[in-house]
Amino acid sequence: MANESRPCPCDIGDRFDYEGCGHEVEVEHIKAYVCKPAASTDKAVIVIHDIFGWQLPNTRYMADMLAANGYIAICPDFFVGQEAWKLSNDWASFDDWLKTRNAAKIDKEVDAILKYLREQCGAKKIGVIGFCWGGAAVQHLMLKNPHLKTGVSLYGVIKFFEDRYSLLHPTFFIFGEKDDIIPLAQVTLLEQKLKQNCKVDYEVKVYPGQTHGFVHRKREDINPQDKPYIEEGRKDMINWLNKYL
Repeated sequence: MANESRPCPCDIGDRFDYEGCGHEVEVEHIKAYVCKPAASTDKAVIVIHDIFGWQLPNTRYMADMLAANGYIAICPDFFVGQEAWKLSNDWASFDDWLKTRNAAKIDKEVDAILKYLREQCGAKKIGVIGFCWGGAAVQHLMLKNPHLKTGVSLYGVIKFFEDRYSLLHPTFFIFGEKDDIIPLAQVTLLEQKLKQNCKVDYEVKVYPGQTHGFVHRKREDINPQDKPYIEEGRKDMINWLNKYL
């Protein structure tokens, strides 16, 4: 649980032992991981990492999953060279660390990545997914960026943007029922506000018994009870992208 010494209970879950099928590139001032599908496509997805950064194997695993489903996937370093959070760090310093990594201040990097995807990869339809910190960034982009077609926010930290709900694009919100960092009361309020203010398609879904990070930070074989929800979350994410890209 969150407390004064541990303000953000982002346990890493399982750090996958995974090398990745893609490769690293440099896009202007940004390093990024890219994975492309076997067949050519004009559809791409920007993958926004959590506090553990763009090199976390789990996030690359998700990017590769997108590529296996026919999308060009790119996971840029949205911390732009600043160190990702480490489990060995003192949680008491987390708030200060977070102040220099604002999920609402990634527009310059997103514009550079969009240009790269269009000009270097031939992408015409581009969506975005994000986890935790990256899920909050997805909500920011869905409120602001006209060039993205759709987004999936996976356990995005609602409190970062809790006063803004007029989404520009169809957005899917994934939450875990047992998430210590995002109380269900916040999720309920999000649903109510979206119903009142949102003019585009959206969905908010809560997965029974699941904790923060379940879609990308739990191994499918870790617990028989969790496996169907991990797989369902991933399938739902892909289906949403398939529908709107």
